[in-house]
Order: sequence, then C-alpha cells, then structure tokens
Amino acid sequence: MRNDARGTTHGRPPSAVSRTRITPRGVAADVGASLVVFLVAVPLSLGIAVASGAPLVAGLIAAVVGGIVAGLVGGSVVQVSGPAAGLTIIVADLIMTHGWRITCLITLLAGLVQLALGAFRVARAALAVSPAVVHGMLAGVGVTIALAQLHVVLGGEPQSSALANIADLPHQIANNHTPAVAVGVITIAIMFSWNRLPSLGRLRPAVLPAALVAVGTATVVAATSGWRVQTVTLPGSLADAWNGPVLPEAGQWHGIALGVATVAMVASVESLLAAVAVDRLHSGRRVRLNRELCGQGAANTISGALGGLPVAGVIVRSTTNVRAGARSPLSTILHGVWILLFVALLAHVVELIPMPALAALLVFIGTRMVSIAHLRDLRRHHEASVYLVTLLGVVFLGLLEGVFLGFGLAMIVSLRRLTKLTVTAEERDDRVHITVHGSLTFLGVPRLAHVLRTVPEGAGVDLDLHVDFMDHAAFEAIHAWRVDHERTGGDVDIDEVHERWYTRSSTRSAPAAKTAPGGLARWWAPWDMRGDAHREVNALGLLSAGAREYHASTADRMRSLMSRLSHGQNPTALFVTCADSRVVPNLITASGPGDLFTVRNLGNLVPPRDTPDNGSMGAAVEYAVNVLRVPSIVVCGHSHCGAMQALMEKAHLETDEAETSHMRRWLAHGAPSLARAGGDSALSGLPSAEALRRLAQANVEEQIGNLMGYPVVRERVASGELELTGMYYDLETARVHLLDAETGEFTPVQGAQDLKEPALRPRTDANTGDQLLEESSSGASSRPSC
Repeated sequence: MRNDARGTTHGRPPSAVSRTRITPRGVAADVGASLVVFLVAVPLSLGIAVASGAPLVAGLIAAVVGGIVAGLVGGSVVQVSGPAAGLTIIVADLIMTHGWRITCLITLLAGLVQLALGAFRVARAALAVSPAVVHGMLAGVGVTIALAQLHVVLGGEPQSSALANIADLPHQIANNHTPAVAVGVITIAIMFSWNRLPSLGRLRPAVLPAALVAVGTATVVAATSGWRVQTVTLPGSLADAWNGPVLPEAGQWHGIALGVATVAMVASVESLLAAVAVDRLHSGRRVRLNRELCGQGAANTISGALGGLPVAGVIVRSTTNVRAGARSPLSTILHGVWILLFVALLAHVVELIPMPALAALLVFIGTRMVSIAHLRDLRRHHEASVYLVTLLGVVFLGLLEGVFLGFGLAMIVSLRRLTKLTVTAEERDDRVHITVHGSLTFLGVPRLAHVLRTVPEGAGVDLDLHVDFMDHAAFEAIHAWRVDHERTGGDVDIDEVHERWYTRSSTRSAPAAKTAPGGLARWWAPWDMRGDAHREVNALGLLSAGAREYHASTADRMRSLMSRLSHGQNPTALFVTCADSRVVPNLITASGPGDLFTVRNLGNLVPPRDTPDNGSMGAAVEYAVNVLRVPSIVVCGHSHCGAMQALMEKAHLETDEAETSHMRRWLAHGAPSLARAGGDSALSGLPSAEALRRLAQANVEEQIGNLMGYPVVRERVASGELELTGMYYDLETARVHLLDAETGEFTPVQGAQDLKEPALRPRTDANTGDQLLEESSSGASSRPSC
C-alpha cells in the first residue's frame, strides 16, 4: 500500500487521504449515487454486449461482477467497473475466431494475469503507455462501433469491417426500415439534447441519466405504437443463462494466449488510466494502483467463469458516480446489487427494449469517444499525429495493428524530442556567438553544420555547448570545422557549460552515457524527486543536503552577483502570494535574486489598511512603496488553495479550538472575497475545482482593491508611478494567468513560442532553459517580468 500511495496524494498529507470515514450522511450519499449509476449501467451494458456479438445477459453479468467484486477488492474509492466499450472490438474478434465459450475462458485467464501483475506490483508500468495511443485507440473503437451500429439503427446488419460498413451505408440509407429508424432517431435526439434542457424547479435533467430516458422513451413509444422492431431476448432461467468457459482444442492455445495478453493489457491500461483521471474529480483517498489492478483481475476471473464480458474501469460511469455524490466504494458495490435484483425480478421489462434503441445508444457513445478536447490537448504537446494514426489504424486495419502503429510513432516522436537540438547564432562585439542546446547526435549534425558554414572566414567565434550528450559524429563535425576555421585565420573558443564532452572526446575519454546538466538543471524539483542525494529522512538532513548541493554547484556562480546585491536592493515588484509550498514566485516569473520583494501568508490576503491586526502586511506595503519605490505590486493566487478551501467550507471559521484561533482570525479577512465570488449559494452548485478557481481569482481582485485603500498606493497609481497586477497560478497545468483590467478575466500568459511577431525570434536562456525573445536586428532579449 505504501508503494502505491507515493506520488498519488496530489499534495495532501498522507493522513488526509489514507482512509475513508463511514458516516450516515456518507452512506446516504452512496446509496443515492448507486441508484443513478445503476440506471446508467443497465442500457450501456446491454448495448456493449450487442456491439460485441455476445449474449445480452453477458453484459449484465459483467456489470454485476464489476460492481460488486471490483468495488470490494479494488483500490479506487469511486471508480465503477463493468463492460467497457474499449474492449468491444477485441471481444467481437475473439467471439468470431474462437466462439463465445472460449472467449469466456480468455476473460478468466486474463483476470488471472491481472491478479499476477497486481501481486508483483507492476501497475505503474501501465501508465508508461502514451495517452495519445490510448485515446486514439478508444476513438478508433468508438468510430468502429458507430459505423457498425448505424446499420442496426437503419434496420440492417453490420458488415465485417469499417470499410465494408462505409461502402454499404448508402444502400442502407436508401432502403431503411422506418420503425427501426424512428426508434433510433428518438434515442439519439434525447441523448443529444437531454442535458441541455432547462431545469424546471427541482426537476433537473441531470437527476435522470440521459441513457435511461432515451432508451426508456424509445421503448414506450415502440410498444404503444405497435411498431414491429426486434427487442432484447434474455434466457428463460438461470440455468439457461450460464454459458461459461470450456477448454479448447490443442491447436487453439496459441491464439488464446494472444487473446489473453491483449485483453489483460487493454483492460489494465484503460482501468488504471481511468482511475487516475477519476482521482482528479474527488478529494477522497487516492487510488492504490496495484490493488485496483488486483480488483480488476478478480472481477475478470469471476466474470469469465460466470459467462460474462471482460470487465474494466469505465470513465463515463465513474464520472456519473462522482457527480452523483459517491463517497466510498459502497456506491459501486450497491450499483451491482441493484442490477442483479433488477435482472432477477424485472427481466420482462428488459425484454421490451428495442434493439435499434440500444444500437442508437452505441452510435452516440461511439461518436463521443472521439474527444476533440483530447485532440486539442495532444496538439498542444505535438502528439496529435500519434492520436490520428492510432485512430485510423484501429478503424481500417484492426485494433492491435492500430495500437502498434501508434506506439511506434509515439516512440519516434519521443526519440525526436530526446535528440532535439537548438542552434542559435548572433554577432556581438565583433565576434560570432553560437549557442547549442540539447542532445548533440548525428541527427543534429546537418543543422549544426549549416550554422557553422555561415560563419565568415577569419572571424572570432565563441561556441557555447549546453549539451547533455555528444556522439562521435557530432564531435568529428565540430572538430573538423574548428581545424578548418583556424587554418583560415579565425579563432574558436569552445565553452562547455555542463559535462565536457568535446574536451574529453579530444583526449579519447568522453563520458559513456547521457548526462543531466549539473547544478541548476534540477534545482526546482522537490527533494524526493532528486535521487539518492536527498534520501535523508528528517528535515534538517534534507536542508543540509540541499545546502551542500548549492555550495557544490551554484554558490561559486552566484558569488559575484550576490556581492553586488549585498550593497542594496532595487526590486521590480512587491509580490504578495500564498504561503503554499507549491507556489515558487521566482520560478513562475523567471526572476532571480533582487527582483521580487516577496510577502507570503495564508491565502495571499491584504487586509484593509485600518484593520487592527494588519501590522506585518501594512509594514511590508509601506516599506516596498515608500522606501524601495517598487514600480509594481503583484497579488498572486493559485488553484487548489487550502486557505480558499477552508474559507469556502468554513471548516476553520466555525470551530472554537484554541489551536486554530490565529488561523480563524486571519481567514476572516477573506470573507469579502467569498462575497465577491457570489457567496455559498453561487459556489455550492459548482464542481469543487471550479468553485475554488472562482474564489481564488475573486480573492486576488479583492486584495487589489484593499491595496488601493493605502493612500500612498492610491497616489502613486494615480500618478502612473505604480502598477497593480493580479496573477493566478494553475498548479495542474503549471500555467500563469494575468488579470485583464478591462475585461476582469484571467488570461493565460503566452510563451515566446506562441508569439508570431516577424521581428522576433526565439532563443533559449542558457541558465533557466526558458524561451526568450530576441530582436533579430539588435539581438536584445526581453525576459519575462511580473
């Protein structure tokens, strides 16, 4: 358990997330959420069974087992498991190749494999799969499902491949069966519009799941209108329902082994990625990945033995569970119990459901699996090509072929990033300054050689190598150019900032492996992420180790700077921010010693000037403005702020414990910020993360208003000598947002790579690694400032 929990608490103390307390209120919330998830799960489970070509009861069995077994054994608080759309193509292919009962055996064996993987604690290895491949695979599965089930909606039969389904679609449209089409149109129309309908008093569309309303409405319309459409058929008894695994013939084991590996891999990756994603939606205990993998394995073992579909953690039902108020695994378990009771007692109701309604439900779900939001995110990270190649490969070649294509392209993209090279050249002080950043391999030799060829004969050259690797081809290219350039009368000064790759290669003793730049390259990483150098268990040991690293790698470089600053300070800004340890002002503003006069407190509060207990904050403002004459004051809030959370929940304001008296009095200064954000009534209906964002940003605006209550601040702002700025730092995206005074909105700061001005070109700062802007005419750089 300890190994699972490390790195998954998202900044919360371990004691806050290690257990889930059971209270009557929590049980009531779990019961209500389980009913909502149950209503969503029944039609989805039937639809996935239809798309897989499996017996319909197999989908319900998998839903029951996934809810009860994975909920009892798994390591996630609120994740819901059951038949997954992402496994549909795999199961359909296995059924077509080996038959249903051998597919049940494959599901059982895949569950045993998952149990073994969880026991050996390798769950985190599944997270190494590129999300671009996973999302592309799911999108390809969604397109394939939608193309196949669209034929069922039109009253026909799906073809054997996506290409065949596309080719046959015009014929199906021209010769459609009106009742089936009407049922499908009703279902899709309700699915699309249900959550967009306005609320009528307490009756809100979100109370009833769209899938239940759509399928239920289509069923009622079809039954009352007397339309002749195919409906669901369930076995007459439990004995008839069991259709479990059998042993195969001797020649089938090779294909079965491949099927077991495929089901185990896809189900594990999808479940673990979904569990990590669901963790962002709630504030309870973080997922224990190895235990969750064991839970999925146990569920698949039992589901396969009982004749059910493969089970995986599913994001749609899990998200529904969280939004419905679930607080513990009890909700997941109960939803499985409700499905079991429903099938046992009301099977005749299920048999009224039209098959075109389930097919239309799958068409809608399949199209929603192609997420434009994921594509936008991947495009920002230059991985959209991996997503699209995987999607098209899955649709037109097959699931495994598409995944292998996407994985191969992801490896190529990663290799390109690992060997990425930046070469810049500029003339300064009658010398040519060439700077090289990145990994200098044979792949980067053409780019480097092109820049070196532009150096005039006889010119003096300063070549700065900020590289973490240099292979023999790169060394030969630099050395040959240097010899030729010096032969024509030029001189070359090579400065290696980190590892001396060129120098050692010249003496035939180059380092054997890629090296991380020393010193400044990792200073911003937390202690527990820096390897064996910071393994001391107590705070004093960590601080001592950090001081030793500072003296070994940084102190000598800073001596001249700090010697100059020791005579006085001239900061650019008074920077007011939260005391939260995750907010590092100099890091997020790319500033250095002497740039920021920083004041930190709980919630980055600036109480009004006449507040009795405002001595510390008032003294800082007066000193910064009157003595230091700073030209700017910045108030910086941030996401996931504990002070804002306490303010919103009044967790600390309503307690009489003496241990929190100072904290309660201080946080009382944030009450106007809560009112500015709309108060409890406006924030209570929002998701927790969104409510915290609004409150934190409203708090920044409120503190800027309080600063204007200082006469000296107001006077200098009016004269144009002082500027007030609001800033917001999003921890999850590591992006800084600035307050637009005209619109009142916080907008993300653009990086240099986002700017398209023709007169500017990007350059990488040698010390920080940040992208700066250079004016191509003069070479002057503009560094980020607050």
